[in-house]
Amino acid sequence: MQVRARIPIVDTNVIEPPSVCPYEGCDGRYFKAHQKACVKPIRDTRIEQITVSRRKCLTCGRTHRVYPQGASSASQSDRLKGLSILLWVLGISYRGVAGVLAGLGCRIHYTTVYDNVRAAGQKVRQLRKTWLTAEGKVSVVGGDLTYLKCKGEKIAIAIAVDDTTGVTLDIEILENEETETLTEWLEPLLDVVGAEVLITDDQDGFKSVADESGVSHQICRQHVTRNVLDFVAKTAEGVLKSPPRVPTGSDLSADQLLDDLALLEWIMLGQPSHAVKLLEELYHRYADVPAPKKGQRATPWYRMRNHVLRLWNHWTRYTCVNSLAAKGKPGINETNNTTERVIGWGIKERYRTVRGYKDQDSVLDVAHLTTWLQEGAEDREMELLFK
Repeated sequence: MQVRARIPIVDTNVIEPPSVCPYEGCDGRYFKAHQKACVKPIRDTRIEQITVSRRKCLTCGRTHRVYPQGASSASQSDRLKGLSILLWVLGISYRGVAGVLAGLGCRIHYTTVYDNVRAAGQKVRQLRKTWLTAEGKVSVVGGDLTYLKCKGEKIAIAIAVDDTTGVTLDIEILENEETETLTEWLEPLLDVVGAEVLITDDQDGFKSVADESGVSHQICRQHVTRNVLDFVAKTAEGVLKSPPRVPTGSDLSADQLLDDLALLEWIMLGQPSHAVKLLEELYHRYADVPAPKKGQRATPWYRMRNHVLRLWNHWTRYTCVNSLAAKGKPGINETNNTTERVIGWGIKERYRTVRGYKDQDSVLDVAHLTTWLQEGAEDREMELLFK
């Protein structure tokens, strides 16, 4: 796991009081000292106390405290919070983090570490929502689903990323994988960011989302190609070992099937310009093959028919990047590897070291936090999590 983060510093010599009254509903800008500076004990890796002053707003008459950089009303410094969060994200248990910090002279309870992680995750969710609403513009969005256990039950986690930069746009828990549920989650997001292209796996629900949203849809070529080549290899092996019975009244033969499997492989790997025509011809060759009866296995002829039909129906989705490149939009990924990397590093990696989650909010908090700490070319300023 690669984490890019900068832990906040504590500097008692740097004090930046707010220029506007911090109380809601008051925009006062003039203040006066309310009392002498007082000393406040604090838990930190280097210092044991800070000096705090109090100011009075001349507009509303209320007072507020002013803290030095890296400190707040909390008993911990931002540096200690950031360190506890970072240690947990890197794989140490809550109790383990408390033990490490105790060795550094900072005794906090493991539940405090848990609270720090949850609060940071909630802040990241807030930051993402604000960014998306205010300025998030993403032309190519990657979407996918993954699964975790919460209270012993499997839950579906939906994730959307900027496929160009790998920045996570949203992570949400879905009740199911139905098309309606996917659409309800993803369509508004595509609209907010002004997406032009959606890259996903071959799940049917994403096809409907792309069509209803009016965006171009690229289905991961790697998934499709691997599945088709696997089908070609297994079917050809079976035909060579034991030629299947030719359907009654059909002009097909085992040799024809082998030739067509080779042609299907060439179409997938070569992506010829006339692929749609070739797939149409292949489909009509197998269109009248009878479906298996209840309790029977599908014949190689019928499986060939279904594979070709699916490719023919969705070929434009498998080669969407080619069409976009011809229209002057090159460089778009033909796989959803970007999304899968975010899932693997940002969600699955930390999940492997825990014994499941106890509530769904915890799932979202942790997933948002870990992905946020890993994305971007520069180190994440963790101080943003404590403002």
